[in-house]
Amino acid sequence: MSILPLRRCCPSHDIQEERNPITQTNSIQQNSSAEQETSPTTKAQERVGIILALLALYLIWGSTYLGMSIALTGFPPFLMSGIRFSLAGILLFLLLRVRGNPAPSRAQWGGAAVVGTLLVVGGNGGVSFAEQWVASGLAAVAVAATPLWLTLIIGLMGRWPARGEWIGLLLGLAGVFLLNMEHGLWANPIGAISLLLAPMCWSLGSALSSRLSMPTGMMSSAAQMVAGGLITLLLGLLLGERITHWPDLRSLLALGYLVLFGSMIAYSAYGYVLRHVRPALATSYAYINPAVAVLLGALVAGERITPVGLFAMLIILTGVALVTLRRK
Repeated sequence: MSILPLRRCCPSHDIQEERNPITQTNSIQQNSSAEQETSPTTKAQERVGIILALLALYLIWGSTYLGMSIALTGFPPFLMSGIRFSLAGILLFLLLRVRGNPAPSRAQWGGAAVVGTLLVVGGNGGVSFAEQWVASGLAAVAVAATPLWLTLIIGLMGRWPARGEWIGLLLGLAGVFLLNMEHGLWANPIGAISLLLAPMCWSLGSALSSRLSMPTGMMSSAAQMVAGGLITLLLGLLLGERITHWPDLRSLLALGYLVLFGSMIAYSAYGYVLRHVRPALATSYAYINPAVAVLLGALVAGERITPVGLFAMLIILTGVALVTLRRK
């Protein structure tokens, strides 16, 4: 009842109310114009970031298989992987804290530990363990099954890929089989089993990374590497691994490359693409890495590239193109 007299006594209130919708409309139009101006720029920056991150995964992670093979001459597999990721994670964590990024909460550390265990211990640690018996190029070939495992896991969670992605994935897998024609993956059962389980663990960890409580941005990668690296170190010690002599310069340089480029840069790039693109595209690096690994083997270790290998790489690139060209 007191609202009506107040409006009669204050006619200016009515005028102000009548002006407010106009002011609000103008404000909305201005905000909309600002969003239209900044949105293309933001999308362009995100697109450039995705391209650079994918290139890092394609090229850097393709070279880490040879890097791990060299580092294994001076370090046991799990200790090497643990040192690599724990050191990279700690350095990245300290850098982010200096820049003002908040530290992860207890729940976020728990989520990072789960994902880090699957990615670092089961995924990368499993590959390092297998490379004691399996050549680096062949290890990269085996890990190329990652996109299919991840697609299956994501599909079981309710997000099946489109038809074009399926064709690209299957083409990539066919190229990987061709690339493996002249090698005997199952010549060493222990290495083969390890390379079978490693992409499964990696795919499961990648799928869970968007469903568990995790830190934001690059802090997520740092926490995963710290947790996963420390757990890998502990596993290596429990398995009886020891560094019995001082590693030579070549293995130390390889480990340094793995820490800086393979982990701090490429692992962080992987976390970025997982947050911004489809799983099939995020894991398309697994199809490019074998080609890079084989090329490096030919250039560095003098391995011969056959016509079958070149044809297989062409098929792999075609499969990745089909996955990539489908817009998000």
